[in-house]
Amino acid sequence: MINPLNAAAAYATTAAKTTGPGMSARDGLSFGDVLEQAAKESIGTLKKSEDMSALASVGKADLNDVVQAVTNAEVTLQTVTAVRDKVLNAYQEILRMPM
Repeated sequence: MINPLNAAAAYATTAAKTTGPGMSARDGLSFGDVLEQAAKESIGTLKKSEDMSALASVGKADLNDVVQAVTNAEVTLQTVTAVRDKVLNAYQEILRMPM
């Protein structure tokens, strides 16, 4: 099985080698920045779900809000898992390419 840390390290190594004419950074967010922002938003969604569940357990939250927060967390987790699987599959395809 592919280790995600090894995949990230390989990506970072390759990104460091891509310097030279025509390879300067473009304006806007980098791919890493977009991934970081998405990860932070996902963690925030999961945290909100935990908080709403805790409030519901002591009777301080509306049931509709709790169901919505848990559903959002479930969808977020499914999305993160799907993206992770796609990244690992892409990494495996790159490893299979002949040099």
